[in-house]
Amino acid sequence: MNAPLRLDPDQAHVRLAELTVVDVRTPGEYASGHVPGALNVPLDRFDQAVPALQEAAARGGLLLVCQSGGRSATACARLAAHGVTVHDLDGGTSGWAARGHGLERPAGAPAKPVWAMDRQVRLVAGSLVLLGLALGLLVHPAFQLLSAGVAGGLVFSALTNTCGMAMMLGKLPYNRGGAGAVDDLDATLARLRQGAGAGE
Repeated sequence: MNAPLRLDPDQAHVRLAELTVVDVRTPGEYASGHVPGALNVPLDRFDQAVPALQEAAARGGLLLVCQSGGRSATACARLAAHGVTVHDLDGGTSGWAARGHGLERPAGAPAKPVWAMDRQVRLVAGSLVLLGLALGLLVHPAFQLLSAGVAGGLVFSALTNTCGMAMMLGKLPYNRGGAGAVDDLDATLARLRQGAGAGE
């Protein structure tokens, strides 16, 4: 299995013209600001993109990006299982912006940015835990099982490096991006096959 080559934001910025950048966040997160020239291949649809990504990697450097590095590391591991070596952006889009590098937003993107997925998961998980505890105290102790279920889900998520809640939240309309805000996956895969993305 090929380990990903990690690039810090400054290294990636210098090499941006020679890299094909793929953002694995949801379309809504992507539309709220991404590395310039990045193409959007959401992690929940990544497996169907593997052949096009293999072609892109064979032509030159392929840099995977997410918000903070967790999802892009998962995507790198999936490609490594297919024998593809890729670059992973240290710190993700957050690290990129923190170093003072600009983010790009597609035309027609919503003015209000979408929260990062990890923040959305923390909000929903925390709310469900509090709801379970409150209902357990005020209505019936059995409602505390809701809190226990969320805790078990978080442990499972950490052990497997997957997140079912993130996949469900990713399907909500505000995470899918607005009409015309991002290309559909088929168009993105066609661009990857044609070599679009590098140097854009």
